[in-house]
Amino acid sequence: MGHTATPPQGAGGLTATEHRLANGLRVVLSEDHQTPVAAVCLWYDVGSRHEVQGRTGLAHLFEHLMFQGSAQVSGNGHFELVQGAGGSLNGTTSFERTNYFETMPAHELELALWLEADRMGSLLHALDEESMENQRDVVKNERRQRYDNVPYGTAFERLTAMVYPEGHPYHHTPIGSMADLDAASLEDARTFFRTYYAPGNAVLAVVGDIDPEQTLAWVEKYFGSIPAHEAKRPPRDGSLPDIIGEEKREVLREEVPSRALMQAYRLPHDGTRGADAADVALTVLGGGESSRLYSRLVRHDRSAVAAGFGMLRLAGAPSLGWLDVKTSGGAEVADIEAAVDDELRRFAEEGPTDEELERAQAQLEREWLDRLATVGGRADELCRYAALFGDPQLALGAVGRILGITREEVRAAAAERLRPDNRAVLVYEPVAAADEQDHQNEVEETGQ
Repeated sequence: MGHTATPPQGAGGLTATEHRLANGLRVVLSEDHQTPVAAVCLWYDVGSRHEVQGRTGLAHLFEHLMFQGSAQVSGNGHFELVQGAGGSLNGTTSFERTNYFETMPAHELELALWLEADRMGSLLHALDEESMENQRDVVKNERRQRYDNVPYGTAFERLTAMVYPEGHPYHHTPIGSMADLDAASLEDARTFFRTYYAPGNAVLAVVGDIDPEQTLAWVEKYFGSIPAHEAKRPPRDGSLPDIIGEEKREVLREEVPSRALMQAYRLPHDGTRGADAADVALTVLGGGESSRLYSRLVRHDRSAVAAGFGMLRLAGAPSLGWLDVKTSGGAEVADIEAAVDDELRRFAEEGPTDEELERAQAQLEREWLDRLATVGGRADELCRYAALFGDPQLALGAVGRILGITREEVRAAAAERLRPDNRAVLVYEPVAAADEQDHQNEVEETGQ
């Protein structure tokens, strides 16, 4: 087991060291003795982009199955042991990864490492039809509660499908479809685990009040005996043209509280200077109540109650810029869209003011510092940069790259990408309002 020398210090004197076990597991350690807690974070390099047509949702289903017991931990034991020791835990799934994390009192760190190693090494001992059915129902219920049965719930899924074409690995979202969840078999799940839940496909970060030497000894003790397994195929190519080439539009008539305008744009891949410039542009345009779109639509025009523009950074495909505007009163979406286009056009021509650039960079710096301020947030960032970009050290200097972006780069990012021929548009019309409009149209057509 080799390791690197301690690198130059990052934000606030933070450092990280890197190690690799013989079975391929990458380990990142970061000491911080300010509070007596330690965070354990595991990133597996598997997300919805690794799934195949007809078996969507397996990555997310597996996130749930990982909490169903392993060889030495039965049933709900993972939750019970962590929470009983005063810790917190969870797991999440994205397009590009699945992560699992615990924050523990520092003296309970060994327990968290043992638990994660037990399920990495022996989940298949406990995976059976009963746990499969149990978690399949949980995920389907989550889909109903968070997507299908809430206002605007399927917006992200719809816009993603428009921005990333049929057959593209990012065309479907991690939640998966009901039909595919029903179709997934126990053998599908077992094959998925064998393929992706291998030491060489994971990054383990441990951050906080730790003794690095003792921590590495525990990692070697519990993870070192898990066999290496190299069955993973590389994810399908996610590259696409920078520009969609046409505006795609869908109008939905649903039971929603108010009309809404949502737009999604293709932006540069994460890890590039272009992505950082786009992030600053979206922050100036729609990142909070001081942003241009909020000031125009909510404060000045009073046509909206909310207006935001955010960015979903993606490494294996173009990132996604997401505009979300909820209308006020009887405001027309067409008027709001005209105002949005007016603001985007002006921004593409002039770029941000010096003050706007400084404010946006300060906002992004605060968000970055907030993520690194907690041991759990820092562990997640170290895992992210190790898994997606091969270098956890990049996490500690990320803000420097944002602060180096110029006004002209921000203007150019907006001019190149925030264009009508590079967006998917979703318009929500409340059912009652839509019915009223239909009635009005009928009256006008009949002349009554």
